[in-house]
Amino acid sequence: MTVEEFEEFYAQAVARLTGQLYVMLGDLHEAQDVVQEAFVKGWSRRRQLDRDGRPEAWVRTVAWRLAVSRWRLRRRTADAWQRSGAPPHTEGPGPEQVALVAALRELPAKQRRTMTLHYVCDLTVEQIAGETGLSASTVKTHLVRGRTALSHRLQDPRTEEEHGA
Repeated sequence: MTVEEFEEFYAQAVARLTGQLYVMLGDLHEAQDVVQEAFVKGWSRRRQLDRDGRPEAWVRTVAWRLAVSRWRLRRRTADAWQRSGAPPHTEGPGPEQVALVAALRELPAKQRRTMTLHYVCDLTVEQIAGETGLSASTVKTHLVRGRTALSHRLQDPRTEEEHGA
């Protein structure tokens, strides 16, 4: 992958990957940080990314692993919880996105990641299994359980009232 090709790949994929990691992590600033760091790591591996033919999956996986490493570090270091300064202003998500992310946060991390890869990243069960190292049957189980949990958490209260619930 040439410098120009990598720059084009970055321009096309950074917003999409940031959005995907935001859904997985539930923290926009963390998603932005890990995606940027993953792209920095990918820069030095441009030629390898081109040979593998799946640069977006590679960046997403590296970003996820970076996020997991950060979670582990935060558990051990109380100082890491403190942020320095206010983040730059960005438009906030709408009420539907807030409700979805809040519901997703209540799912176990592996289930949340699987749901995001399938429904946001549009990956197949086999692609998710390859990217996460889970078996296809485990991926399917996470999807079924995640959909069930979300359907209960995201029910419209007005619909429940109409049905006499």
